[in-house]
Amino acid sequence: MHGYSRLGNPRAAGSPPSSPRCRHGRNKNAGGRGPKQSIVEKVVVLLISVVFKRRGVLLFAPLLYISGMLLYMGSVSFDVVSLKNAVVVVSKRSPPGSLYRSPQVFQKLWPYMQAESNHTHNFLMTVWNSKVHQVWKPCISEDTPKEGTALPKSNGLFIIEANGGLNQQRLSICDAVAVAGLLNATLLIPIFHLNSVWRDSSHFGNIFDEDFFIHALRNHVNVVRELPGDILERFDNNISNIVNLRVKGWSSPAYYLQKVLPKLEKMGAVRIAPFSNRLAHAVPSNVQRLRCLANFEALRFSNSIRILADKMVDRMIKSSSHSGGKYVSVHLRFEEDMVAFSCCEYDGGEEEKREMDIARERGWRGKFRRRGRVIRPGANRVDGKCPLTPLEVGMMLRGMGFDNTTSVYIAAGKIYKAEKYMAPLKQMFPRLEMKDTLATAEELAPFQGHLSRLAALDYTVCLHSEVFVTTQGGNFPHFLMGHRRYLYGGHSKTINPDKRKLALLFDNPSIRWEDFKRQMQDMLRHSDQKGVELKKPSSSLYTFPMPDCMCKEAEARNENSNTTNKTDFNP
Repeated sequence: MHGYSRLGNPRAAGSPPSSPRCRHGRNKNAGGRGPKQSIVEKVVVLLISVVFKRRGVLLFAPLLYISGMLLYMGSVSFDVVSLKNAVVVVSKRSPPGSLYRSPQVFQKLWPYMQAESNHTHNFLMTVWNSKVHQVWKPCISEDTPKEGTALPKSNGLFIIEANGGLNQQRLSICDAVAVAGLLNATLLIPIFHLNSVWRDSSHFGNIFDEDFFIHALRNHVNVVRELPGDILERFDNNISNIVNLRVKGWSSPAYYLQKVLPKLEKMGAVRIAPFSNRLAHAVPSNVQRLRCLANFEALRFSNSIRILADKMVDRMIKSSSHSGGKYVSVHLRFEEDMVAFSCCEYDGGEEEKREMDIARERGWRGKFRRRGRVIRPGANRVDGKCPLTPLEVGMMLRGMGFDNTTSVYIAAGKIYKAEKYMAPLKQMFPRLEMKDTLATAEELAPFQGHLSRLAALDYTVCLHSEVFVTTQGGNFPHFLMGHRRYLYGGHSKTINPDKRKLALLFDNPSIRWEDFKRQMQDMLRHSDQKGVELKKPSSSLYTFPMPDCMCKEAEARNENSNTTNKTDFNP
């Protein structure tokens, strides 16, 4: 955040005249009256003089520092309103970007959006213009052992419990495959824990294709559906009797080899529950390749999910025939629980605050009422932590150049006050679809009450869109970005907006349309440039599959000709 004065321009307010005594007693060498001192300057001079005369005041330095930081960060903010009769009148003001004023911005910009409707070229055909000189391709299969190669004798059975939502479970499954390969263990089809938030009783086979998963991993890791008979007998037919190892988050391969493997070999079976984020990001390449294989090749959705998801994708393509079958997908996180958890305020007043308090208590029982817990909605908004509203997403996309003929798919749960908040988005994008508009009630009936299966439908429709828009982070967009990079030559084709900048822009009802468009188009160009990005040591392979899961196709471009020579090589 850029620093700015909380007191405005002291000269503009006008300082009171100094006393004659002070006037005659200073600046004698100047031959005239010196510059006036503002109230702020006098206070600063006074503080400095006291500090030098009374060094004990230095004990208050930490307090002064904290006060200064609060002023800078906007927690405490004052404006000079007037200065009369040597009395300073101040009033508190909100720092830029801390208020939800998007509806006012929309009222200002909507006429300009209407004027540009149907007058722009088909933006979806040319939205990605990044000049990429290297294209990436999947190359996991290059390390696959020859068909029929026998796996070494197993060291024992490895059992994990996957918790959380769809993509948290996906992460646990892929990491379990990697650890099983590392330990030369037999992997039991992962058990899904009934999550208190997702409340989905689905098993592995309800969401993923078990047969395909086992077959795809056959040359790397042995996977079984059920506990072998000898293991059951050894543990009295009770899986709970198998020791549950407590493994720290992000543990290294060395930890598994030194701590887990000896117990596996001794007891013949070990269990880790829960198994969420239990393997470090930075691991040897052979372990990373198992992650790649599991996530991008072995895990595919169950037959029932694939059939309906494919129909939904086909329907989106047909409804986008005017743009060559290309459409935009948006992961919109504006469900009640997400709004409540963010501790952000919108335009619902006291009713909204009451509803959010109830939702927080229902979902997180006392977490937000603990002693010392301070909720700062304005600071959250300035810091880009507030979920974007449907209105804000729509304004952003229109500013980037997507007109009202663009087909848009919204991947979301139940939107908070949908009738109110979705209306302006539909106004900007009439060709708007969601699960319940793209599929019939009869088609969706088997999926109702199973949030992970519904999320799998959203995942598939978003995966095949020309543009994917993420608005709030989380596992869903992170896995999608990686999967899209894997499918689309290394480019995620994802708009990842700068929400700190958006907070400032949406808090400025006087902004000009041309200025707003320029800012949005800069944001789109930045997303385009970041579309092809290599994995850093601390990053997740599931979001950045290059270079561990993909290989480069080098393109030698001649600027004076249209010929391109390609050479394949491994990273």
